[in-house]
Amino acid sequence: MQKIQMVDLKGQYLKMKNEIDSAIKAVIDSSAFINGPQVKEFTTNLASYLGVKYVIGCANGTDALQIALMALDLKPGDEVISPDFTFIATVEVIALLGLKPILVDVDPDTFTIDPAAIRKVITPKTKAIIPVHLFGLCANMIEIMKIATEFNLVIIEDNAQAIGATYNDKTLKGMAGTLGTIGCTSFFPSKILGCYGDGGAMFTNNDFLAEKLRSIANHGSKIKYYNDEIGVNSRLDTIQAAILNVKLKYLKQYILNRRKAAALYDDLLSGVKQVNTPFIPEYTDHIFHQYTIKVSSGRDELKKHLNEKGIPTMIYYPVPMHNQKAYKIEGNFPVSSTLKDTVLSLPMHTELDSQQQEYICEQIKIFFKH
Repeated sequence: MQKIQMVDLKGQYLKMKNEIDSAIKAVIDSSAFINGPQVKEFTTNLASYLGVKYVIGCANGTDALQIALMALDLKPGDEVISPDFTFIATVEVIALLGLKPILVDVDPDTFTIDPAAIRKVITPKTKAIIPVHLFGLCANMIEIMKIATEFNLVIIEDNAQAIGATYNDKTLKGMAGTLGTIGCTSFFPSKILGCYGDGGAMFTNNDFLAEKLRSIANHGSKIKYYNDEIGVNSRLDTIQAAILNVKLKYLKQYILNRRKAAALYDDLLSGVKQVNTPFIPEYTDHIFHQYTIKVSSGRDELKKHLNEKGIPTMIYYPVPMHNQKAYKIEGNFPVSSTLKDTVLSLPMHTELDSQQQEYICEQIKIFFKH
């Protein structure tokens, strides 16, 4: 059995080595390293895949969130709602722009932002909501959009972990990241659609916002040397775009592979009463960026046991946003506070094989028998 890895990027690369190498060589041969034709080709192809009008590339997922907020022309002190249980970038960009992050708790089953909790914190200063589609699962967008409509709020979807996921409610259908006002994603190497460095993108169907996002990402400029607004320098690198264009062709297969692996995990762990496998609500599917279980007792000891047996695991996220020293946000977040002590993500990637999964689950069962 091959060494078990949390993410096997090398194994994935070797399966399409010739295509990737050719794509990189084409960029080097052309020397169009900045805004080369591969950038437009990739963003056009991704827009077609997602069924969205515009995809604007940028340097990383954090920049995507920041540029999206900048495009809204918010004022210092305006409030933006985000979940407490997420990666720091979601809250970081709010604070960087002088806005006020308002944290709310998450649903204990989906780990995504709780719409009922959103409603409780809305004030006249509330301007936007940033739902995070976490671990490959869509947030409850139908309820979030109802709230946004009622209170005239903008929705920025943090879709760094769920590109390719589909929302399928009776009254709302579409791809994750294309349902709100602006969607943002990351192409960090470990993502399902990941490049070989940093990269990100923004999605929208709004003509005005698309132009504004593109301008802000280019120093606030539509015409070279003419800067109409304050912007940033955030570009999707041409080599990364070329790599992503190759990998986009395989995205559907990557998702199928992960779902197959998740189904096997579900089956192998079905008799372990101390483990709750991922929950999938009726309104969406799951692409399993992470396969995250909840462990009712002994989570840290289980993690140590698995590590000793050559099985890597990760805890996303050990420190909820309200406990981060940089932000010092007060509030009561019982679900996030419980999840930080109970969640554990098992190896999940497109190259994971059944023998490895059987060994992982066997070791989990052995741990709980003692």
